[in-house]
Amino acid sequence: METDELIERLHTISEEHRDLDTAIAALSREAGHDQVQLARLKKRKLRLRDEIADLRDRIRPDIIA
Repeated sequence: METDELIERLHTISEEHRDLDTAIAALSREAGHDQVQLARLKKRKLRLRDEIADLRDRIRPDIIA
């Protein structure tokens, strides 16, 4: 992927990650919330966090001088 494509993907999944924060918080506040759905959202959020870290590394590689 080109750097511009990586940056665009990073913005897209960062927004999704923030949206999941909101969804998880809202679901957690509900009485009798669905534990399975909550677990799925949290897993998705963790996968996105890992992808965000990977994209950041690919955009700005850690160069040891």
